[in-house]
Amino acid sequence: MKKFQSRVRNHYGYTARRVAVKADRPWYYRMVVALLCVGLGFGLSYFMMSNSDYEKIVSQLVEMQHQNKMLEFKLVEAQRELQIELATNNKLAKDLAKVQDENLKAKEDLFFYKKMTNK
Repeated sequence: MKKFQSRVRNHYGYTARRVAVKADRPWYYRMVVALLCVGLGFGLSYFMMSNSDYEKIVSQLVEMQHQNKMLEFKLVEAQRELQIELATNNKLAKDLAKVQDENLKAKEDLFFYKKMTNK
């Protein structure tokens, strides 16, 4: 029994001989299979693209891009109009405040002259 244990220990233990593990197939077989898979993938994708509505999708994309540019142009135009309106509103508010001050001053002057003429 001791002999069996020592054989097992020598065969599987830390003192066992190092063994190189070799692959089943050489590397060039794996490379050929990998290239075939890649080629098959490209071929399938090309076949699917050529038989699909690729042209229709491209034309829709071009149309959407054109619409997008037109909408961006309209947005910029609307923003400029809004800026102009805001500037006009600010100017009108300043003018209104100035006219109201002048009106108040004219009313004060009128009240002063009426008071002077009544005495």
